[in-house]
Amino acid sequence: MELLHNAVRAYAWGSRTAIAELLGREVPAPHPEAELWMGAHPGDPSRVLRPDGERSLLELLAEDPAGQLGARCADRWGSRLPFLLKVLAADEPLSLQAHPSAEQAARGFAAEDAAGLPLDSSVRNYKDPSAKPELVCALTEFHALAGFRAPERTVALLRSLEAPDFTPYTELLAAQPDENGLRALFTTLITLPQTALDALLPQVLDACVLHVKDRGEFDLECRTVLELGEAYPGDAGVLAALLLNRLVLQPGEAIHLPAGNLHAYLHGTGVEILANSDNVLRCGLTPKHVDVPELMRVLDFACGDMPVQTGEETAPGLWTYRTPSPEFELSRLEVAPGARLRVDHDGPQILLVTDGRARLSNSSGASLPVERGQSVWLPASDPAVLVTADEPTRLFRATSGTV
Repeated sequence: MELLHNAVRAYAWGSRTAIAELLGREVPAPHPEAELWMGAHPGDPSRVLRPDGERSLLELLAEDPAGQLGARCADRWGSRLPFLLKVLAADEPLSLQAHPSAEQAARGFAAEDAAGLPLDSSVRNYKDPSAKPELVCALTEFHALAGFRAPERTVALLRSLEAPDFTPYTELLAAQPDENGLRALFTTLITLPQTALDALLPQVLDACVLHVKDRGEFDLECRTVLELGEAYPGDAGVLAALLLNRLVLQPGEAIHLPAGNLHAYLHGTGVEILANSDNVLRCGLTPKHVDVPELMRVLDFACGDMPVQTGEETAPGLWTYRTPSPEFELSRLEVAPGARLRVDHDGPQILLVTDGRARLSNSSGASLPVERGQSVWLPASDPAVLVTADEPTRLFRATSGTV
């Protein structure tokens, strides 16, 4: 059991308060803080705090993969920690994006390597040959766009907007209200010439203003489109957002984003766990590279309500968020004062305290006090830990998956 010192990533869409408050630092922070990274990502690995100084977790894994990761995890992933745990704090929308499957990533990475594209090229899509599924669990009210809405509901939304020039696009989906119709409409919108987009988008935004003033059925969706239109004028991603589920997660609720799911986080703070990969295919709401043909190869047009999880109570005080992703599993621990909760796993674990304070004890008799904002590395050689709370305490546990 060893405390971690973790990197804070500063992106323009980040919060000046959320991560600083969690870590007990001065608020507001001097610049936006978007993500707190816990893991062994080569770009910003956590550092393990030891009596003789700090050690990079990346280096520890390379030196002893079996001891740190366990036989099962090391056999599958080598010396690579397969997951990355984050606290994500968004004050502004992130880009509209999707992630590839393992097969798509391997193929795309090989093709870009063969074409001689440097890994740091601004037009490179694939930074590694790995999939990047992810799950985000809300710490505060958390707003997102995720997955294509049921076509019938999208047709109802689009018809509620008084935008005559948009009618042909609406009827394109109405004539084929299924995955193929969504693909056709999405492809049409995302490939509109800029001149056509510049003429159409203001009319759609004006229609959204009227819908909000009239307190229409799709008030939240229209407000979101207006906010995105103001932040990203002339961006085709603003129109694409009309096709997606608009979600508001309450604390403890989570969504799993598998390969091909089009999504954008809009606002809020959450715990995010993802495969240790950098592969992102962007659709819009960003000044960064957008590769529409490659995006279309990756996107999944399955449609309907986006499943929201609250976690399965797998033991008293322990809720697990199930996914099919072999790289990771996230659990939430709620420990009452004086209660004792045992957590174990045959692979690596990271514990993050988001509220309260507790004491961790392992089978060798070592004891470690932890409090809000602290995180702990538990190698496979420390498979069982007892958590004893001094006050109401919430922790999140990241492990490798069991699939």
